[in-house]
Amino acid sequence: MEEKEIDGRVYEVGYLLVPTISEEELPTSYGNLKELVGSFGGNVISDEMPKMIDLSFPMFKTVKNVRSKFSTGYFGWVKFFMDPEKALELKKKLDLDPTIIRFLMIKTVKENTIAAKRFVHRDTVRRKVPTMKKEGEVSDAAPINKEEVDKEIDAMVA
Repeated sequence: MEEKEIDGRVYEVGYLLVPTISEEELPTSYGNLKELVGSFGGNVISDEMPKMIDLSFPMFKTVKNVRSKFSTGYFGWVKFFMDPEKALELKKKLDLDPTIIRFLMIKTVKENTIAAKRFVHRDTVRRKVPTMKKEGEVSDAAPINKEEVDKEIDAMVA
């Protein structure tokens, strides 16, 4: 067991399933993907059930010489521990899966790396927007001395 831990790495696969999968078949497709990871000797650390999302741009998938266009898909991910050689075999198998539009496999860490959402107060800082002066109005801004500006820039650069 210790040899596997030394040789293995933690990977995460983010995948996009075709939207033609029905809601009833989705858990089966999701389970098949997890079983596929297990069949290559991977140990699932964490995962998320795929959810239907709208895609930012259309994606295409060619299966059996038929090119299909998708604007939605089921997005999910699986984090697992696996031997690097087996991970390459898994990648080849995922490339051939007709239900996966796209996937991305990355090396990662075992710990949870999801960043917590931070609350930002939008009304705490308000910028004053400069307005255009009408003809005849006097500006309250001081005139700019180019020599002083050049000295300030030289001081910052040095």
